[in-house]
Amino acid sequence: MASNVFDVLNTRACRGLALGALALMLGTGVAQASTLEVSNPRLSLLPGNTPGAGYFELENTGESTVTLVGAESPAFERVEMHVSSEHDGMAHMHAIESLEIAPGERIEFAPKGHHLMFMRRVEALSEGDEAEVVLEFSDEQRLPVTFAVVSPASL
Repeated sequence: MASNVFDVLNTRACRGLALGALALMLGTGVAQASTLEVSNPRLSLLPGNTPGAGYFELENTGESTVTLVGAESPAFERVEMHVSSEHDGMAHMHAIESLEIAPGERIEFAPKGHHLMFMRRVEALSEGDEAEVVLEFSDEQRLPVTFAVVSPASL
């Protein structure tokens, strides 16, 4: 019987410790997420099943560098980070694996620069709809953002 009492006490203590650790982790995640600000998120879609492009501004208001490593959306099979550039009068676009944002830095994801590429729609989307996107960072931080679906002509 004594071992059962200790088992119950140990189980309660473990639950208390686990809940305390979870609260601490959640509190830390909220603090970290509050150091990143996203503004003007929009998703430019052409008719049909062509890839879409995501644009927004991302500001690091924290005191340490963060590294954006990707994004995902339930509305698309795949989301990639890309950058466009021009060399010798020719436009180029290529995928990037990560993007560092220093403390106080603001990065603009815009046409002819950094952007997200949304590949293979799995949900019907039209101008005026919203698409949920999660930005992913190297420290495993995940930042949910709601993108407004817009016409390419509005950019």
